Amino acid sequence: MTTRRAVILQGIGWLMVVAPFFFLTYGMANQFTAGRENIGSLVFGWEHRIPFIPLTIIPYWSLDLLYGLSLFICVSLNEQRRLVCRLVLASLIACASFLLFPLRFTFIRPEMTGLASWLFGQLEQFDLPYNQSPSLHIILCWLLWRHFHHHLSGFWQKLSAGWFLVIAASVLTTWQHHVIDVITGLAVGLVIDWLIPQTGTWRWRMATGKRRKLAGYYCCGALVCLVGTFLTTWFWWPALALALVALAYGAVGVDALQKDEQGRLTPAAWLLLLPWRAGMWLSMRLYSRHLPAVSPLAEGVFLGAYPRVRFEQRAVLDLTSEFPRSSVVDNIAYRCVPMLDLVNPDDAVLRRAVGELEYLRTTQESVLLHCALGLSRSALVAAAWLIQREPDLTVAQAIAVIRAARPAVVFTAEHTELLKKWKTKRAA
Repeated sequence: MTTRRAVILQGIGWLMVVAPFFFLTYGMANQFTAGRENIGSLVFGWEHRIPFIPLTIIPYWSLDLLYGLSLFICVSLNEQRRLVCRLVLASLIACASFLLFPLRFTFIRPEMTGLASWLFGQLEQFDLPYNQSPSLHIILCWLLWRHFHHHLSGFWQKLSAGWFLVIAASVLTTWQHHVIDVITGLAVGLVIDWLIPQTGTWRWRMATGKRRKLAGYYCCGALVCLVGTFLTTWFWWPALALALVALAYGAVGVDALQKDEQGRLTPAAWLLLLPWRAGMWLSMRLYSRHLPAVSPLAEGVFLGAYPRVRFEQRAVLDLTSEFPRSSVVDNIAYRCVPMLDLVNPDDAVLRRAVGELEYLRTTQESVLLHCALGLSRSALVAAAWLIQREPDLTVAQAIAVIRAARPAVVFTAEHTELLKKWKTKRAA
């Protein structure tokens, strides 16, 4: 059986499972809440200015069609199973929230005629004004947009993005949801998108030493932000961001930050981690004020901070995990080996970084090796490269060479120990 045929057959099977599951769980949550008393609502005063546009029920309904179609555009069974997991988790989280934190929609729609009236009538046969926050429509809108975006290109990709944006707006213009439902729906969609990424797998490993210590610091920061939610609910955002970074240091590693080899962050990681990344950006700008942007090291290799202006080197090796690829390096040879800050990388990651550095140096003649400040991660990789290139060089001598080129570099005892192990393995 060909892969395409298998995807279609399994897609039919999955559709026969997930479609009833969606309507059953959604309907049961609605019916249960309808029997409860004193169901509140959360509405901003300015929401009364949102117009009711009856015909936007058409894009609203179209999400159901796209939901089913999404199963059949997958290119592999693994991708299809991953999509099903994302869709099922969306229903489970949304319905659990409907039951735990019930809210009621409060606007009364005006009388309608024609097609819009019929479509709203079909909707009201199974829908009640209780399944509100988070908006399951918004969760699915985000997940399905990500799925279709991955499979389309050019004009069709832009058309898809525009249509999903119209669908997202329709939850307000059909008077199905309040704004808070959209915000919470987007948040849940982002978390699911991050938790079950479209590609890659999680590699869980409990941290020890400095990684665990840093994870603890970030956990404490997340807890402080949680306390801050009593002042404003927006503190949930930095709390979640810091919790994800704590997870990166404590168990998952750099994959939690979801930066790929071309320096791109997934949309979920970009948005979820934005408060933390803003803090890291301010820190980088503060500490890099008195540092040279680029420091020549040896034979076409240069050390530097995250590039913000054009430079002369013909290639870049990016070691940051917290920032996306700099816009000033869009048109030159680029490689990215993301590393967590302040901790040693795994041997395999260090070996890959050294290999990429040597490849760029030999093929492009000059390469900028950078992390955030050009003081730690890039210095470590540069030292490992020097030791591999000149086997007679001791660890202390390699560090001295780098310190002479960029005096502010930081080599910790953990760095030195890692470099000694690196040299021993290279000599074996």
